[in-house]
Amino acid sequence: MTTLPQSTDRKLGLVIDLDTCVGCHACVISCKGWNTENYGAPLSDTDAYGANPSGTFLNRVHSYEVQPPEGTAQLVHFPKSCLHCENAPCVTVCPTGASYKRVEDGIVLVNESDCIGCGLCAWACPYGARELDAVEQVMKKCTLCVDRIYNENLPEEDREPACVRTCPAGARHFGDLGDPESDVSQLVAARGGVDLMAEQGTQPVNKYLPPRPRDRLDDVDVLAPYLEPVTTGPQGFLGWLDRALDALPGGKE
Repeated sequence: MTTLPQSTDRKLGLVIDLDTCVGCHACVISCKGWNTENYGAPLSDTDAYGANPSGTFLNRVHSYEVQPPEGTAQLVHFPKSCLHCENAPCVTVCPTGASYKRVEDGIVLVNESDCIGCGLCAWACPYGARELDAVEQVMKKCTLCVDRIYNENLPEEDREPACVRTCPAGARHFGDLGDPESDVSQLVAARGGVDLMAEQGTQPVNKYLPPRPRDRLDDVDVLAPYLEPVTTGPQGFLGWLDRALDALPGGKE
Protein backbone atom coordinates (compact mmCIF):
# COMPACT_ATOMS: atom_id res chain seq x y z
CA MET A 1 0.00 0.00 0.00
CA THR A 2 1.08 3.56 -0.66
CA THR A 3 1.38 6.16 2.09
CA LEU A 4 0.40 9.77 1.72
CA PRO A 5 2.82 12.61 2.49
CA GLN A 6 2.28 14.39 5.80
CA SER A 7 2.15 17.68 3.90
CA THR A 8 2.98 19.05 0.48
CA ASP A 9 4.97 22.13 -0.51
CA ARG A 10 2.11 23.40 -2.66
CA LYS A 11 -1.50 22.40 -3.35
CA LEU A 12 -1.97 22.81 -7.08
CA GLY A 13 -5.55 22.39 -8.18
CA LEU A 14 -8.55 23.74 -10.03
CA VAL A 15 -11.33 26.12 -9.09
CA ILE A 16 -14.43 25.59 -11.21
CA ASP A 17 -17.14 28.25 -11.44
CA LEU A 18 -20.53 26.56 -11.77
CA ASP A 19 -22.12 29.93 -12.40
CA THR A 20 -20.01 30.50 -15.52
CA CYS A 21 -19.69 27.01 -17.05
CA VAL A 22 -21.88 26.75 -20.17
CA GLY A 23 -21.49 22.99 -20.67
CA CYS A 24 -19.77 23.32 -24.04
CA HIS A 25 -17.41 20.35 -23.36
CA ALA A 26 -14.39 22.24 -24.74
CA CYS A 27 -12.48 21.18 -21.62
CA VAL A 28 -13.35 17.52 -22.28
CA ILE A 29 -12.10 17.66 -25.86
CA SER A 30 -8.88 19.54 -25.06
CA CYS A 31 -8.14 17.16 -22.18
CA LYS A 32 -8.69 14.15 -24.41
CA GLY A 33 -6.47 15.58 -27.13
CA TRP A 34 -3.57 16.60 -24.91
CA ASN A 35 -3.49 13.45 -22.80
CA THR A 36 -3.81 11.15 -25.80
CA GLU A 37 -0.68 12.61 -27.36
CA ASN A 38 1.53 13.33 -24.37
CA TYR A 39 1.77 12.02 -20.78
CA GLY A 40 1.50 8.23 -20.35
CA ALA A 41 -0.23 5.71 -22.59
CA PRO A 42 -2.70 7.16 -25.15
CA LEU A 43 -6.34 7.39 -24.14
CA SER A 44 -8.09 4.66 -26.08
CA ASP A 45 -11.22 4.76 -28.20
CA THR A 46 -12.67 1.52 -29.56
CA ASP A 47 -15.59 1.11 -31.94
CA ALA A 48 -16.13 4.87 -31.68
CA TYR A 49 -18.85 4.92 -34.36
CA GLY A 50 -20.14 1.39 -33.88
CA ALA A 51 -22.79 -0.25 -31.76
CA ASN A 52 -20.63 -0.55 -28.62
CA PRO A 53 -18.33 2.47 -28.39
CA SER A 54 -15.83 2.58 -25.55
CA GLY A 55 -13.31 5.25 -24.64
CA THR A 56 -11.28 6.75 -21.82
CA PHE A 57 -11.84 10.32 -20.67
CA LEU A 58 -10.17 12.11 -17.76
CA ASN A 59 -12.68 14.95 -17.59
CA ARG A 60 -16.45 14.84 -18.03
CA VAL A 61 -19.26 17.39 -17.81
CA HIS A 62 -22.61 16.43 -16.28
CA SER A 63 -25.69 18.65 -16.51
CA TYR A 64 -28.43 18.87 -13.90
CA GLU A 65 -31.64 20.84 -13.51
CA VAL A 66 -31.78 22.09 -9.92
CA GLN A 67 -34.55 23.77 -7.99
CA PRO A 68 -33.30 26.36 -5.44
CA PRO A 69 -35.37 26.83 -2.26
CA GLU A 70 -36.39 30.20 -3.65
CA GLY A 71 -36.52 31.12 -7.31
CA THR A 72 -36.94 29.25 -10.55
CA ALA A 73 -35.29 26.04 -11.67
CA GLN A 74 -31.94 26.42 -13.38
CA LEU A 75 -29.61 24.24 -15.41
CA VAL A 76 -26.18 23.67 -13.85
CA HIS A 77 -23.28 22.20 -15.81
CA PHE A 78 -20.95 20.26 -13.53
CA PRO A 79 -17.41 19.40 -14.77
CA LYS A 80 -15.72 16.59 -12.86
CA SER A 81 -12.24 15.10 -12.86
CA CYS A 82 -9.71 14.01 -10.23
CA LEU A 83 -9.80 16.41 -7.28
CA HIS A 84 -6.22 15.62 -6.08
CA CYS A 85 -7.43 15.03 -2.53
CA GLU A 86 -5.18 15.61 0.46
CA ASN A 87 -6.54 12.42 2.04
CA ALA A 88 -6.69 10.45 -1.21
CA PRO A 89 -8.15 6.94 -0.68
CA CYS A 90 -7.13 5.95 -4.21
CA VAL A 91 -3.49 6.25 -3.14
CA THR A 92 -3.64 4.38 0.14
CA VAL A 93 -5.55 1.44 -1.36
CA CYS A 94 -3.11 0.85 -4.25
CA PRO A 95 -1.36 -2.54 -3.72
CA THR A 96 1.65 -1.80 -5.95
CA GLY A 97 2.41 1.82 -5.11
CA ALA A 98 1.51 2.88 -8.63
CA SER A 99 -0.78 5.62 -7.30
CA TYR A 100 1.02 8.33 -5.37
CA LYS A 101 0.74 11.96 -4.28
CA ARG A 102 3.67 14.25 -5.01
CA VAL A 103 5.28 16.14 -2.14
CA GLU A 104 6.34 19.13 -4.25
CA ASP A 105 2.89 20.12 -5.53
CA GLY A 106 0.26 17.71 -4.19
CA ILE A 107 -0.66 16.30 -7.61
CA VAL A 108 -1.96 12.71 -7.53
CA LEU A 109 -0.49 10.59 -10.33
CA VAL A 110 -0.28 6.98 -11.51
CA ASN A 111 2.99 5.31 -12.42
CA GLU A 112 1.60 3.29 -15.29
CA SER A 113 4.57 0.91 -15.42
CA ASP A 114 3.63 -0.29 -11.91
CA CYS A 115 -0.15 -0.33 -12.41
CA ILE A 116 -1.65 -3.82 -12.67
CA GLY A 117 -5.14 -2.63 -13.58
CA CYS A 118 -6.76 -4.14 -10.49
CA GLY A 119 -9.26 -1.29 -10.23
CA LEU A 120 -9.06 -0.91 -6.45
CA CYS A 121 -8.36 2.81 -6.74
CA ALA A 122 -11.46 3.28 -8.88
CA TRP A 123 -13.55 1.52 -6.24
CA ALA A 124 -12.01 3.67 -3.50
CA CYS A 125 -12.54 7.02 -5.24
CA PRO A 126 -15.92 8.46 -4.16
CA TYR A 127 -15.99 10.78 -7.18
CA GLY A 128 -15.66 8.23 -9.97
CA ALA A 129 -12.64 10.15 -11.23
CA ARG A 130 -10.56 7.16 -12.38
CA GLU A 131 -11.03 5.06 -15.49
CA LEU A 132 -9.41 1.81 -16.55
CA ASP A 133 -8.15 2.11 -20.10
CA ALA A 134 -9.63 -0.87 -21.92
CA VAL A 135 -6.73 -1.14 -24.35
CA GLU A 136 -3.72 -0.40 -22.16
CA GLN A 137 -5.22 -2.05 -19.04
CA VAL A 138 -3.83 0.68 -16.80
CA MET A 139 -5.65 3.20 -14.67
CA LYS A 140 -5.96 6.70 -16.12
CA LYS A 141 -6.76 9.96 -14.36
CA CYS A 142 -6.34 13.72 -14.53
CA THR A 143 -2.69 14.72 -14.12
CA LEU A 144 -3.33 18.48 -13.99
CA CYS A 145 -1.32 18.40 -17.23
CA VAL A 146 1.90 17.98 -15.25
CA ASP A 147 3.74 17.82 -18.56
CA ARG A 148 2.42 21.28 -19.50
CA ILE A 149 2.62 23.30 -16.32
CA TYR A 150 6.38 22.73 -15.90
CA ASN A 151 7.27 22.75 -19.61
CA GLU A 152 9.64 25.68 -20.16
CA ASN A 153 9.45 25.14 -23.93
CA LEU A 154 5.88 26.44 -23.85
CA PRO A 155 4.99 30.14 -23.63
CA GLU A 156 4.24 31.08 -20.03
CA GLU A 157 0.54 31.62 -20.77
CA ASP A 158 0.29 27.99 -21.94
CA ARG A 159 1.78 26.53 -18.76
CA GLU A 160 -1.56 25.61 -17.28
CA PRO A 161 -3.85 22.59 -17.73
CA ALA A 162 -5.30 22.21 -21.21
CA CYS A 163 -8.85 22.41 -19.86
CA VAL A 164 -8.15 25.77 -18.22
CA ARG A 165 -6.38 27.16 -21.27
CA THR A 166 -9.23 26.24 -23.61
CA CYS A 167 -12.31 27.18 -21.54
CA PRO A 168 -14.13 29.87 -23.57
CA ALA A 169 -16.23 31.00 -20.60
CA GLY A 170 -13.35 31.43 -18.14
CA ALA A 171 -15.03 28.97 -15.77
CA ARG A 172 -11.85 27.09 -14.87
CA HIS A 173 -8.99 28.49 -12.81
CA PHE A 174 -5.63 26.93 -11.86
CA GLY A 175 -3.20 27.74 -9.09
CA ASP A 176 -1.84 27.02 -5.62
CA LEU A 177 -4.71 26.55 -3.20
CA GLY A 178 -2.22 26.18 -0.37
CA ASP A 179 -1.27 29.85 -0.71
CA PRO A 180 -3.97 32.08 0.80
CA GLU A 181 -2.71 35.00 -1.28
CA SER A 182 -2.98 33.21 -4.63
CA ASP A 183 -5.65 34.26 -7.13
CA VAL A 184 -7.49 30.95 -6.79
CA SER A 185 -7.53 31.08 -2.98
CA GLN A 186 -8.88 34.62 -3.00
CA LEU A 187 -11.51 33.61 -5.54
CA VAL A 188 -12.62 30.73 -3.30
CA ALA A 189 -12.81 33.06 -0.30
CA ALA A 190 -14.76 35.74 -2.19
CA ARG A 191 -17.30 33.37 -3.73
CA GLY A 192 -17.66 30.82 -0.93
CA GLY A 193 -15.99 27.94 -2.76
CA VAL A 194 -16.91 24.48 -1.48
CA ASP A 195 -15.53 20.94 -1.39
CA LEU A 196 -17.33 18.27 -3.39
CA MET A 197 -18.87 15.72 -1.01
CA ALA A 198 -16.99 17.07 2.00
CA GLU A 199 -18.61 14.43 4.20
CA GLN A 200 -16.34 11.80 2.61
CA GLY A 201 -13.34 13.24 4.47
CA THR A 202 -11.09 13.19 1.41
CA GLN A 203 -10.24 16.92 1.64
CA PRO A 204 -10.24 17.61 -2.10
CA VAL A 205 -7.89 20.34 -3.29
CA ASN A 206 -10.16 21.32 -6.18
CA LYS A 207 -12.98 23.69 -5.24
CA TYR A 208 -16.33 24.57 -6.78
CA LEU A 209 -17.86 28.03 -6.85
CA PRO A 210 -21.64 27.72 -6.39
CA PRO A 211 -24.01 29.19 -8.99
CA ARG A 212 -25.47 32.58 -8.15
CA PRO A 213 -29.25 32.85 -7.72
CA ARG A 214 -31.05 33.84 -10.89
CA ASP A 215 -33.06 37.05 -11.18
CA ARG A 216 -36.75 36.77 -10.34
CA LEU A 217 -39.42 37.99 -12.75
CA ASP A 218 -42.29 38.16 -10.28
CA ASP A 219 -43.01 41.85 -11.02
CA VAL A 220 -43.25 41.42 -14.77
CA ASP A 221 -46.77 41.88 -16.22
CA VAL A 222 -47.33 39.02 -18.64
CA LEU A 223 -49.97 41.17 -20.41
CA ALA A 224 -47.47 43.95 -21.09
CA PRO A 225 -47.06 43.08 -24.80
CA TYR A 226 -50.82 43.66 -25.27
CA LEU A 227 -51.03 47.06 -23.51
CA GLU A 228 -51.24 50.37 -25.32
CA PRO A 229 -47.78 51.87 -25.87
CA VAL A 230 -46.90 54.91 -23.77
CA THR A 231 -45.80 56.78 -26.87
CA THR A 232 -45.88 56.10 -30.56
CA GLY A 233 -43.25 58.66 -31.48
CA PRO A 234 -39.60 57.88 -32.15
CA GLN A 235 -37.32 57.76 -29.12
CA GLY A 236 -33.60 58.12 -28.46
CA PHE A 237 -31.41 59.30 -31.32
CA LEU A 238 -34.21 59.00 -33.86
CA GLY A 239 -36.43 61.13 -31.65
CA TRP A 240 -33.77 63.80 -31.35
CA LEU A 241 -33.16 63.74 -35.11
CA ASP A 242 -36.88 64.08 -35.78
CA ARG A 243 -37.11 67.13 -33.51
CA ALA A 244 -33.99 68.67 -35.02
CA LEU A 245 -35.36 68.33 -38.53
CA ASP A 246 -38.63 69.90 -37.41
CA ALA A 247 -36.71 72.93 -36.17
CA LEU A 248 -35.07 73.57 -39.54
CA PRO A 249 -36.59 76.10 -41.96
CA GLY A 250 -39.12 74.31 -44.07
CA GLY A 251 -39.64 71.67 -41.42
CA LYS A 252 -43.00 70.24 -40.53
CA GLU A 253 -45.60 72.94 -39.89
